[in-house]
Amino acid sequence: MAQGLTILGLESSCDDTAAAVVRRDGAGDAEILSNVVIRQDDLHSAFGGVVPEIAARAHAEKIDLAVEQALAEAGVTLTACDAIAVTAGPGLIGGVLAGVMCAKGLSAATGLPLVGVNHLAGHALTPRLTDGATFPYLMLLVSGGHCQFLRVDGPDAFTRLGGTIDDAPGEAFDKTARLLGLPQPGGPSVEAAAAQGKTSVPLPRPLLDRPGLDMSFSGLKTALLRARDAVVAEHGGLPRDRRADICASFQAAMTEVLAEKSRRALHAHPDVTAFAVAGGVAANRSLRAALTELAGGANLPFLAPPLALCTDNAAMIAWAGAELFAGGRRDNLTLAARPRWPLDGDAAPMLGSGKRGAKA
Repeated sequence: MAQGLTILGLESSCDDTAAAVVRRDGAGDAEILSNVVIRQDDLHSAFGGVVPEIAARAHAEKIDLAVEQALAEAGVTLTACDAIAVTAGPGLIGGVLAGVMCAKGLSAATGLPLVGVNHLAGHALTPRLTDGATFPYLMLLVSGGHCQFLRVDGPDAFTRLGGTIDDAPGEAFDKTARLLGLPQPGGPSVEAAAAQGKTSVPLPRPLLDRPGLDMSFSGLKTALLRARDAVVAEHGGLPRDRRADICASFQAAMTEVLAEKSRRALHAHPDVTAFAVAGGVAANRSLRAALTELAGGANLPFLAPPLALCTDNAAMIAWAGAELFAGGRRDNLTLAARPRWPLDGDAAPMLGSGKRGAKA
């Protein structure tokens, strides 16, 4: 039996400062010994979204405290770990840099090996952390900054099957919340309001009339803005019940698009062992229910992480690092922080990839 591994993980790609200790035993099974997340919601709430400069400064101030707390809760010393895994991209570069520099300092001080982890790989490998999923499986990665279908054939073997060509679902939820005067983060706020409303507002289902797995949510957001303006013009404001109806209709449109694209993806890959979802938007109960039903119809297990592991966390980074480390991956102090880092380097860039290359 292979030797077990104890990995310290660091995550700071957006607005959550996180550290965790995860153990991978000789059989490849996982145990989360600690999972510390220091949130920044209060720092950004007044701005209607994450401010990169504020996030980076908060990461620099808190990352060492998160590491100290994670080690204490796990009951292990730093030198008892086998390696340090850290998110090296993609993400807000100031935050990613804070985590990478902290990991480098710890590695230099202790001599522990360093493993740079793609943040998206952390999400994509979460079903193996939580459910012991076997390769290959189909993953819908749906978060604040990303939305893509991935075929996962190994810890470092990802094929992108399709993705959003503009706004990610999490971005659309956040923008919807801002348009309707709801607090951030937008996903939970819109979901809570939708529970009180009716799906009575006609909104489009973008790209469902076209083949393939690519998605678009920018037009849905624009249609919602027009629906809001129509209600304001009619009522001289935005009544709470009408706002709830808009939220319910938006959530229904989003869920229908993601469910139909998921159905197509499953049909095109009948050999997969499971259908999994990860990322912050995976916490949405309406979406989970639709995808659970879809997987059941395909006679596949539906794997969704616990809500605490849907949003950004370091346990998924530690686990991804453990899988890569077990396969021989080693980085050194030249490890670079990367704002853009596609999981599938052979896939064509999605629209809007910019001069620095594809984001994901």
